[in-house]
Amino acid sequence: MSTKLSRFLLGGASCIGVAAFALSANAQAPAGPQTVPTQSDAQTVDRVVITAERREEDAQDVPISASIFSGDSLAKQAVNSINDLQRIAPSIAINTFNRSTFVNIRGVGIAQSAPTSSPGVAYYVDGALVPHEQFIAQSFFDIGAIEVLRGPQGTLTGQNSTGGAMYVRSPAPDFTKLSGSLDQTLGNFGWSKTVGAINVPMGDKLAMRAAIVRDKRDSFSDNIGGPSHPGDNDLLSGRFNLEFRPWDGGTFNLRYENFNLKSDNNAVKRRNDTVSTDPFVIEEDAISYQDQAGQRLSAEARIDLTPGIAFRYLVSKQLGTTKDQTDGDRSATALPRPPLPAAAGTNTGRVSFARTEFDTLTNEVNLLSTDDGPLKWVVGAFTIDETVSLDQLRDNTSTVSLVRLEAGRSAITKTEADNTTRSVFGQVEYSFTPQWQVIAGARYSKDQQDYNRIISAGGVGVATAESKETTGKLAVNYKVTDDVMLYLSGSKGYKAGGVNLTFTDPNFQPENNTVYELGAKTELFGGKLRLNGDVFTSDYQDIQLASLRNGLPTTQNAASGEAIGWEIEAEARLGDFGFNGGVGYLDAQFAEDACINNTNATAGTDPGCSTGNRLVPKGEELPFSPNWTVNVGVDYDIHIGNQTITPRVQFSHVSEQLATPFRSALTVVPAHEVVDVRIGWRPMDALLVEAFANNALDDTYIASQIQNSSSADGGIIYGAPRVYGVRAKFDF
Repeated sequence: MSTKLSRFLLGGASCIGVAAFALSANAQAPAGPQTVPTQSDAQTVDRVVITAERREEDAQDVPISASIFSGDSLAKQAVNSINDLQRIAPSIAINTFNRSTFVNIRGVGIAQSAPTSSPGVAYYVDGALVPHEQFIAQSFFDIGAIEVLRGPQGTLTGQNSTGGAMYVRSPAPDFTKLSGSLDQTLGNFGWSKTVGAINVPMGDKLAMRAAIVRDKRDSFSDNIGGPSHPGDNDLLSGRFNLEFRPWDGGTFNLRYENFNLKSDNNAVKRRNDTVSTDPFVIEEDAISYQDQAGQRLSAEARIDLTPGIAFRYLVSKQLGTTKDQTDGDRSATALPRPPLPAAAGTNTGRVSFARTEFDTLTNEVNLLSTDDGPLKWVVGAFTIDETVSLDQLRDNTSTVSLVRLEAGRSAITKTEADNTTRSVFGQVEYSFTPQWQVIAGARYSKDQQDYNRIISAGGVGVATAESKETTGKLAVNYKVTDDVMLYLSGSKGYKAGGVNLTFTDPNFQPENNTVYELGAKTELFGGKLRLNGDVFTSDYQDIQLASLRNGLPTTQNAASGEAIGWEIEAEARLGDFGFNGGVGYLDAQFAEDACINNTNATAGTDPGCSTGNRLVPKGEELPFSPNWTVNVGVDYDIHIGNQTITPRVQFSHVSEQLATPFRSALTVVPAHEVVDVRIGWRPMDALLVEAFANNALDDTYIASQIQNSSSADGGIIYGAPRVYGVRAKFDF
């Protein structure tokens, strides 16, 4: 028996063990209460709702591997940004660099940014797709819940995806009372985060909720080389949701969000730095900054057409701009770059500027059943129409702003991409008996990308890429008891092809991922323990691998990959004791030899490969695929009169992963552990005061490995050191 098969069976045994334990626990549970429960004894884990299938459902009844967190749960687990999600949800790797946040689930997602690329993990805010990784980090405030879906989403989610999806839901307006909250955090590194929210009912048909955040923090790094402070961040963002219910069975929402994130760009430690070996000391003499601004406006209608059929329509208009400038040589001492001699200018160094603008319109329409009969169904259509423009400038002899470009000293690129998506989909669920249910769904997607390279030293011209695919899902559920469900599913997702930024590289083709999964969802001991598990295997075809050829982004289809893995998640509330934990195991490899570009060694050609490509042998690890992701958290309520004190400890571990398929000192992201501690004091129901220390042991670890590009040298981004402070939240 192969090692891989043994691991798969071991994972299956783990998943089946979850169900066996659940059956045993339910069988041993007493038929009725033996004593009158106290308030602590009566506590249960919170119910979680999932909306991924276009209706609100108990997550325990939906055959999807998902981690779902409420806003309170995220705060309790020290999650302050999207990057922190990988510390509490298994099988997730998140890397942030420059203007982009790259999310990979079970080794599938994205690793480089380009105007013509698209993520493998779809991201939504209140149901509206945010199609690019540059603008998914600014909505992380006043959260009602986050759903992290693992595996291909090729049926119902707005955008087809190969790796998974994330749904961010803000709290819905409350029609019953005027209410609000003020949430203030103060910490070291000059950290101040203020979140305010207010809910205003306006009669029994109209209500509004609004929220605003100001999140400002100094850099973890000290720049000894120049005027900028890479790592500084200042976010100002706000949103409102106006909900109108003119009649029973008719709900209309108008949502608006505006954000402005300013920083001095990323603090990147230069490799082999001879000035300082301190990971948090850098030397950059250029003027560095990054400004990201945008707005999102969406309208959603849900109307009950008949007692058993509802109509839903969601339209979203999104505008976003990223403007950034970077010290390209990561130093205050480097000489001008070839081909320009030192005599070409009095300044030394290299600086690059980029401006990217996004104009996106999405539409989704659904018809869905709403009755409680054995047959449930949903059909729909989804469209994207967007334009992405890029201006990029580079000066190899300057350390100042590129507002003034001198002839012969600069490189200029200007491009524009027009992207369209058209898709139709449907899914049916049928319960043969109260115990047995079958689910079948399909989706047809057609995508087109028209790319115009308007100005560039590498040539100009127009190119088009077209792709289409049929994907879907088939699942069988078995309800062992009301609290135990087993499911077996197969699902396929797809990511569209596109045009490479340089015309010397051919178009890249679509990728697809097919996953087979066996899972169990259980609630035990009268709802005090939730224990879910799954085991899966995936067939990952025509992988879109992004790299940098001669410093410029290029995407190639790299043969195929295969993965096996399993995940177990648990949450318990046993009186005053609370516990949460998750473990993910992933073995993701290339399924055959692949010839692709190596960002760090573009010269040379390996035998059997086309010019300039290097060999990745079968069995090599896929990028961003850590074998183990582990998280454990415990807390305990201590009651003193009418007050409660709650200490909490959270631990997370992410094992080693690669930033590219080629293992080297420039690509390995070593394993790391983080311990967070906090103690909360609730003197009254309306007030919570906490003291916290994130990364309490002050471990130094690499968060991201950055590769060289045409505009900037690579380097290392280190994870946050110990961050401590206090937080107070007042509800009214």
